[in-house]
Amino acid sequence: MRELPNSAEEHLGRAIAALGGEGFAPAFYLWLSRCFEIDNTTMLAYFQQHRPQVLFTQSREKRVHEKLETDYLSGAYLLDPFHDLHVRRVRPGIYRLRDIAPDAFQRNEYFAAYYRRTTLIDEIAYVAYPAEGVSVHVCLGRDATSGQGFSPRDLDHAQRIAPIACGLCEKQWQGLSSSGDYTEAALTGRLIEALRRRHAITLSPRQAEVALLILRGHSSVSISLRLEISPQTVKVFRKQLYRKCRISSQGELFSLILPLLSD
Repeated sequence: MRELPNSAEEHLGRAIAALGGEGFAPAFYLWLSRCFEIDNTTMLAYFQQHRPQVLFTQSREKRVHEKLETDYLSGAYLLDPFHDLHVRRVRPGIYRLRDIAPDAFQRNEYFAAYYRRTTLIDEIAYVAYPAEGVSVHVCLGRDATSGQGFSPRDLDHAQRIAPIACGLCEKQWQGLSSSGDYTEAALTGRLIEALRRRHAITLSPRQAEVALLILRGHSSVSISLRLEISPQTVKVFRKQLYRKCRISSQGELFSLILPLLSD
């Protein structure tokens, strides 16, 4: 049987042949785009002690990556639900943003200030662990270009090829390295120190945890479940947090903390 031109299998072969070289990421993207329709991709490596590394980007809609360097990599990534997967060390595989995002994600300041501007409508990501302390996320999106989300058929196909996609990522980026502690406690510790040093504001570890969860888009109920405390206790911590920071809204909290996340 004659091979179809530009078939997914042909592009998979090219991606495999490009492993270990600079041509892998674009070849990998072309294979994925032949498997199901994609408007854009952002391939990132997350580490333990420093900002993410952009491995590859592709989009037809320029707004998708317009603020990637200036906003996302400078600190906003710490509020990204996909970054939270790195912190929690979830299993390798495929994840859809709408399935993992906090319950109030679309009402939070990160969504309003950064995510909405990308025009992204739907997003999935392959998560792989090529080295100790490193996770690679291959984020595939639908944006204003197509104006519609992934179909059930797209998602089914994406799920079926996940072992291949993650395996290729592990092989390609196995040379990346990272070290150090990267728990939720470490992140809140960084925030506590930055607020003390820059603004002479002293937060308790629990108050700092609540601050980060608010900014990631968790409601009081969601925070209570995550921290295993009552919703009423969450409200008490929120009130204490706002009083110490001399603010009265989530928008002011975002403006205060976002610049500190790049410290």
